Amino acid sequence: MVADRALSLGDFRHEALGEVSSTNAECLERARQGDPGNLWLTATAQTGGRGRRGRTWHSAPGNLYASLLLIDPAPMDALGSLPLAVALAVYGAVRRVVPPGSDLVEIKWPNDILIGRRKTCGILIEGERLTDGRQAVVVGIGVNIAFKPDLSNYPVTCLREHGASASPDEVFAGLFSSMVDALSLWKRGEGVAAVVSRWRYAACGMGERITVNLTDRAISGQFSGIDDKGLLLLTQDDGRRMTIAAGDVFFEQTGLEKE
Repeated sequence: MVADRALSLGDFRHEALGEVSSTNAECLERARQGDPGNLWLTATAQTGGRGRRGRTWHSAPGNLYASLLLIDPAPMDALGSLPLAVALAVYGAVRRVVPPGSDLVEIKWPNDILIGRRKTCGILIEGERLTDGRQAVVVGIGVNIAFKPDLSNYPVTCLREHGASASPDEVFAGLFSSMVDALSLWKRGEGVAAVVSRWRYAACGMGERITVNLTDRAISGQFSGIDDKGLLLLTQDDGRRMTIAAGDVFFEQTGLEKE
């Protein structure tokens, strides 16, 4: 990642692949082979796509499957805010192709992109410390364009259902550009305040009642936004406010559950 100047489109490379197991896995293998990073890989289909916590992500042709390899993108203690910047990039790319008058495009904490309160994108960020000491970070992004997966535990949608006629290549072109803008704003974690400010503007469900499923328990309360580091703020029924770094969010009013 370039550190001493603003990023530009020319700082990034793109390689289009056919059917692969996983664009994230391909990026990690490139990193192990010494790739310097800032590399986008896209695929027409994935046979082994996956989401958070090892869940399967349906990856047939017609949607966008893309991964971005970053090498040493920020100090380790600043990487926690990267998902917020990624969300802004995908949000911008989706808004660009959804026609005026369509359902509202929003971000659900921390980085789900919704249209009309239905999920249209999956984001999986993975990291690996390489043998040469470099830190590889892979940002995997799948956007439902032509079809949506048949999943029963939360509502999903695709761009076609909202009047968007863009192809996967066109959606990626917008994502390529908006990611440069988002990473430039993020500034290796130094620009987290600016990222958080824009994220709040696009946030879904501010002030609504939610349940957050943690690894060991579920906590309910009011979604009071995010703090200056991007952590979720939950106001519990007794008035106490707590911050949450990771969890599955359920909006009780709409039945929208995080993958």
